[in-house]
Amino acid sequence: MPRINLRDKDANRKRFTSKIAEVAKQYQVPEALLHAVIEIESAYDPNAISRAGAVGLMQLMPATARRYGVANRRNPYANLNGGTRYLKDLLIRFDRNLELALAGYNAGENAVEKFGNQIPPFDETQNYVRKVLKLYSRQSTGLSGDV
Repeated sequence: MPRINLRDKDANRKRFTSKIAEVAKQYQVPEALLHAVIEIESAYDPNAISRAGAVGLMQLMPATARRYGVANRRNPYANLNGGTRYLKDLLIRFDRNLELALAGYNAGENAVEKFGNQIPPFDETQNYVRKVLKLYSRQSTGLSGDV
C-alpha cells in the first residue's frame, strides 16, 4: 500500500536541507535538483513507500539500494546518499542530459536505452520528468509552488 506523509513536508524539508546540501556538494549534483527529485518522489517523507516498493526520501528500489550499498533504505541519510550517487551516475551515463537521467531514475536506465536513449513512452515517466524539471526550474530561480 503506497504511503506518503504530506502533513510534515515543510518540517521534513527543513530537517533534511543541510544534509541535502552536503550530499549535493559531495557528488557535484545541483542542490535544487535534489530538492526537486525528493519533493516529487517522497514529499520529503523519509518513510514514504510507493506502490512498486520504492522506499524513503529518494524512493530507492531494493536492487538500486544494494547496488549503492544502502543496507537500510529507511535510513534517510543512507537513502539520500545512495539516491544522489545513482542520479550522478545517470547524469554521467547520459552525457549530462538531465531529461534522460531523470527518465532513467524513474523508469530505469535500461528502459531509456531500450527506447533509443529517449524518454520512454510511459505516461508516468513522461509526467515525472516534466514535474521534476518544472520544480527544478522554479527552485533554481528561487520560486516555489505546486507542480
